[in-house]
Amino acid sequence: MKIIVDYKDSETETNELKIDSAKYLKDYKIWIKFNDGEEKLVDFKPFLSKSLHPSIKKYLDEKIFSNFSLIDGNLNWNDYDMIFPISDLYDGKIVA
Repeated sequence: MKIIVDYKDSETETNELKIDSAKYLKDYKIWIKFNDGEEKLVDFKPFLSKSLHPSIKKYLDEKIFSNFSLIDGNLNWNDYDMIFPISDLYDGKIVA
C-alpha cells in the first residue's frame, strides 16, 4: 500500500494577495493596485513621522521614500530595509 500526501494547496497559492502595481503620488502617499482588483491609497506619512528609529526616519526624505521597488508582490525599500505586511497595505493604513 502506498500513501501519497500532497501538501501543495494550489488554490491557496493562486489566491495569495500580492501587489500588481504601485505608484508614488506625493507627500508619502502611494496608490497600490492588488491582484484581486482592489486599489488603495496608502498614506505613509503618519508612520514615518511617529517613528523614532533612524533607519525609518531617513525615509522622511521624499527622494529616498519614493525610490521603492515591487519585489515578490510587495513594496520594498532598499533591499528589505523597510517593508510592510501586505495585509496592512491592503487595509490602507500603516500602524506605528
